Amino acid sequence: MAKTLIAFFSRADENYFGGAMRYVKVGNTEVVCGIMERLIGADSFKIEMVNPYSPVYMTCIEQAKKDLRENARPELVSLPESIDAYDTIVLAYPNYWGTMPMAVVSFLEHFDFTGKTILPLCTNEGSGMGSSEGDIKKYAPGAEVRRGLSVTGSLASDSENSVRRWLGANGLM
Repeated sequence: MAKTLIAFFSRADENYFGGAMRYVKVGNTEVVCGIMERLIGADSFKIEMVNPYSPVYMTCIEQAKKDLRENARPELVSLPESIDAYDTIVLAYPNYWGTMPMAVVSFLEHFDFTGKTILPLCTNEGSGMGSSEGDIKKYAPGAEVRRGLSVTGSLASDSENSVRRWLGANGLM
């Protein structure tokens, strides 16, 4: 039987919401992943860095920019032992500087995604998927990377209908 893993990077603390800063206890991407877990009952894994970005938004985005420019591979707290049991991986992340956070690249490069399907989901405040879909193809050779879903982060808690349609279009509902 086909199994799905939701692997996600999400950041709480101070976040940008349509022009203003707001403190949140659960990051926008994690909110959307919670909706997906409830809808399809998939396993989930949170991608976390050993040295997380600052809780202050402006400092966080500067740290993320530095990681991108340096092509860094942040060390992760943990990784799943294996992804062999999964046919589909929903890969969810915020848009940092036009792509996914480099911690997601650390995750991708750890595994062989040959023969697996990756469904990208990107939270953002208007910048969409950026180059992340193409970047995933580069870091997960052999995977079928399908068209992603862009979710406005400040509307994450109201994204169930679009998430439901996207999951359905990809055969997960």
